[in-house]
Amino acid sequence: MSQHCYKRILVLSPHTDDGEIGAGGAIAKFISEGVEVYYVAFSSCEDSIPVGFSKDILKFECKEATRILGIKPENLILFDYEVRTFPEHRQEILDDMVKLNKRINPDLILIPSSNDTHQDHQVINREALRAFKKTSTIWGYEHPWNNLTFTTDVFLKLDDIHIMKKVNALEAYNSQDYRTYFDEYYIKALSYTRGSQVDFKYAETFELLRLLVL
Repeated sequence: MSQHCYKRILVLSPHTDDGEIGAGGAIAKFISEGVEVYYVAFSSCEDSIPVGFSKDILKFECKEATRILGIKPENLILFDYEVRTFPEHRQEILDDMVKLNKRINPDLILIPSSNDTHQDHQVINREALRAFKKTSTIWGYEHPWNNLTFTTDVFLKLDDIHIMKKVNALEAYNSQDYRTYFDEYYIKALSYTRGSQVDFKYAETFELLRLLVL
């Protein structure tokens, strides 16, 4: 068992798939320990879908991916903000987060790291700090291709079963399988690298943005 006291975890994913990429192993581990995990995606990127797929394909793929990780269907929330327009909707996004905080009352929030260069990821990071900084511990997850730098403050030990659930969840995104970071080799290599830094076989690492000790 992990040495934590989290009962409700909220994963804030700018786009469908970001949460699984950055924290899929952690999600699988927490759920296996009986933690209630909620997943919120703010955009299904309908303007960026590859040719040959329906505009709403990512919604269906996200539902399957989160099911594989063990997230309950009723704990999956999908918003419809347009991709790459989050800076124009900061207040609406903040309002949504405030409502989520009141509704879910999460102990731990997982968000993009503070050094993520994607404009939508930056908005989710900044508004989450506003919405949850007084109520929840906050970890920033890793997207190496977006991060100018990354602070490895928290290492979460993962087992093979957690890594394979992450791999299988990301395989549900057929529309995105051309991306290198969906490749099983990449997923295992990064988790192995992070694990080797602290003598774990596998790990996901997080930036510690807020720690509340009760």
